Amino acid sequence: MRVVSLQSGSNGNCFFVESGDVSLVFDAGISGKQAETRLAAHGREIRDAQGLFISHDHSDHTRGMGVFTRKFDLPIYITRRTLGAVSRQKLGQLDRVRLFAAGDSISFGGVTVHTVPTPHDSVDGVAFVVEDHESRVGILTDLGHVFEGLKEVLESLDAVVIESNYDSQMLANGPYSESLKQRISGVGGHLSNEDSANLLKAANTDRLKWACLCHLSEENNDPNRAREIHQQILGDDLTIHVADRYGSSDVFEV
Repeated sequence: MRVVSLQSGSNGNCFFVESGDVSLVFDAGISGKQAETRLAAHGREIRDAQGLFISHDHSDHTRGMGVFTRKFDLPIYITRRTLGAVSRQKLGQLDRVRLFAAGDSISFGGVTVHTVPTPHDSVDGVAFVVEDHESRVGILTDLGHVFEGLKEVLESLDAVVIESNYDSQMLANGPYSESLKQRISGVGGHLSNEDSANLLKAANTDRLKWACLCHLSEENNDPNRAREIHQQILGDDLTIHVADRYGSSDVFEV
């Protein structure tokens, strides 16, 4: 299985996962041109993907979904409540919608996408686990907090893209209002560097080949800081990547 982060941060999120002749896109928070160009640089064609999965209704995950389905002819996999919420955004005609319920699993030949409900402060958020005959990869972002069952999901994975949104000290000392700080660090917000690292340490992650930290805040985090905290807590046994806020990652394999 191969994974590419096409971009990740509050300015837009989009991930690509490929196994054999099946390829899938997760979230559409970037432009169609950006997605197409960045995948082409890796020798991939977005029009070949079998579907676009939407994790929740926030615009940094949805703003490109109308273009993705119309321009690239991608079916949109989305929950009914999230579809209702995004209908209030100016996304244009949404064609080829395929509804699922949070907790459902959807198969594409030998690849299955398992959806995991999250407590993030969206209408009906989900995270994803992509499974083929050999590996399981998690796309775990906008989680809210370390909720019951999340550790067990991690323990089932061979690789993970996991949010590490903010540094606790940077958020506390930063310019955000107190209410916004509480929202980010609260039960419906995001995982901090420490949350992510401690979760990875608490889980029995011997099978993990790598973790890619995603959704880093521009104002309240720093890639070097996020990596440093994970290495302090986890040691050097686990390979740590950091997703770019403005471009694509390498192709990560598992």
